[in-house]
Amino acid sequence: MTAWKILCDFDGTISVEDVIDSLLDRFGRPGWEALERDWRAGKIGSRECMTGQVSLLDMTQTDLDKHLSTLWIDHAFPDFVAKAQELNTPIRVVSDGLDYAIHQILGRYGLDNLPLAANHLAPAMPPRQWQLTSPFQAEGCRSGTCKCACVSQARQGGYKTLLIGDGASDFCAADRVDFVFAKHRLIEHCRHAGISYVPITGFEDALELLPRLLDGSLTEYVAPAVAASAAAR
Repeated sequence: MTAWKILCDFDGTISVEDVIDSLLDRFGRPGWEALERDWRAGKIGSRECMTGQVSLLDMTQTDLDKHLSTLWIDHAFPDFVAKAQELNTPIRVVSDGLDYAIHQILGRYGLDNLPLAANHLAPAMPPRQWQLTSPFQAEGCRSGTCKCACVSQARQGGYKTLLIGDGASDFCAADRVDFVFAKHRLIEHCRHAGISYVPITGFEDALELLPRLLDGSLTEYVAPAVAASAAAR
């Protein structure tokens, strides 16, 4: 039986809310909304958008840590991680968000040892300024973290890949994995693109579905576009 690896988005998937959005709402100086509009309109990529937005954050380290302490994850995610470990299925968190925030939040649950690909957040000068770098970017990709490159790495050694995600940053990777557990906007993308997926509302669903994926009993779940295409033939 072919072994699997799991790639899991963070913001809005593991976390209850989007971390960078919550930071901008609380600490963002004027101008971050215009960058958001340009990104949503496709004028700039997420890396350029987030680099500019992070430079507009006005907060101290204490402000940041206090805010992160109020953010939570899906209550079933720790159990999902435990089940994946029991089934010898590695998990890597792949995020176009902020590495420091992810480590801080997961650390409260004893999960900050999970492998992580994310943008790097660091203090800048003068005080209260911040900067973003993207150690997991890839040539030709406008995202801060190239999730497609993460999929390629996970496939090495003949592994199958499961993506768990919720939004636009997961669209390209969803096209390249073997199966998707999809939330929110990613459900529509998978449906329209004919990608094999199941919709989930959270990790309680994922916890139930994972053993069935690994033993092959989820293979009958395909996106409606695929089923329609097959019927047409």
